Amino acid sequence: MAQTIDISERTLKRWRGTDGQVAEDQRPEAEPIQQPHKLTQAEELAILSTCNQPQYRSSPPSPVMPSLADKDLSLASGSSFYRVLKKHQQQNHRGRVKSPRKVLEPTSFTAAGPNQVWNWDISYCPSAVRGQHWYLYLIMDIYSRKIVAWEIHDVESGELAKKLVERASLREGCWHNPPVLHSDNGAPMRSYMLKARLADLGMLLSHSRPRVSNNNPYSESLFRTVKCCPEWPSKGFKSLTAVRDWVLAFEYAYNEQHLHSGIRCVTPSDRHRGVDLERLARRKMVYERAKRRNPRCWSDNTRNWEVTGPVSLNLGKMQEVERNKLAA
Repeated sequence: MAQTIDISERTLKRWRGTDGQVAEDQRPEAEPIQQPHKLTQAEELAILSTCNQPQYRSSPPSPVMPSLADKDLSLASGSSFYRVLKKHQQQNHRGRVKSPRKVLEPTSFTAAGPNQVWNWDISYCPSAVRGQHWYLYLIMDIYSRKIVAWEIHDVESGELAKKLVERASLREGCWHNPPVLHSDNGAPMRSYMLKARLADLGMLLSHSRPRVSNNNPYSESLFRTVKCCPEWPSKGFKSLTAVRDWVLAFEYAYNEQHLHSGIRCVTPSDRHRGVDLERLARRKMVYERAKRRNPRCWSDNTRNWEVTGPVSLNLGKMQEVERNKLAA
């Protein structure tokens, strides 16, 4: 019978009464059950007012919660934050999904610490004059997400890229133990000037696969963060000096203040220096204390505040399966 009308056996049993006849649906007449752990109106208002404060209104709940934990505050769980924002139409999904297609397996590198794998790219910085723009050269460490070095120029050049890598190596003190340098397939990235200098330094150069846009994910994500920043001038920069001043301020805010969701919401500089363990341990203590004080708000363990492990660049499918097995 269940197969004939294309429903499960359990549903059919629920529909039938004790006499075998289909009973009338009683759910509309049932009294609603008040959940004991439901947020009160005051708690919802506290979440909304906090998320709409000037320092949090451009951020999702994921960095807001650890920021509050650093101030010894815990309003609710992460799912409660998202649920309240969705209820009041302040939580919107962003992004578009493209249909999958077969591509070659990428070359993968794993960083278990800072200055092991760097990712770099070049992006446009528009000016107030239509058709004029400058180029942002930027190198980041994929383990800590720290901006290692950057420069602004009015041309794309392999010579300028070579000098930037040299300065970054000196600044980070990894001249004699160079990291892997990953990039896309742009002309400056494949210039003979850059390749020759990296060979002298003993630095391995890695490139994205041709016509595959997501093989340079860390730089692309960082450029999105740069250009989606609320302070980004929508009408362009007035001069080359103005661009450099703006990026200098952004670098400090990103490295020293930004709570990065990919590294358990600690700052890239803390992760780079290896002091994120202490910060995460304090957050864990705050949440465990809040759970003991009000256990009805948690049906399971508190949020995971463990330090993020090694970071991999462009894992293949089989490598992802093996990593998930080890994580389990």
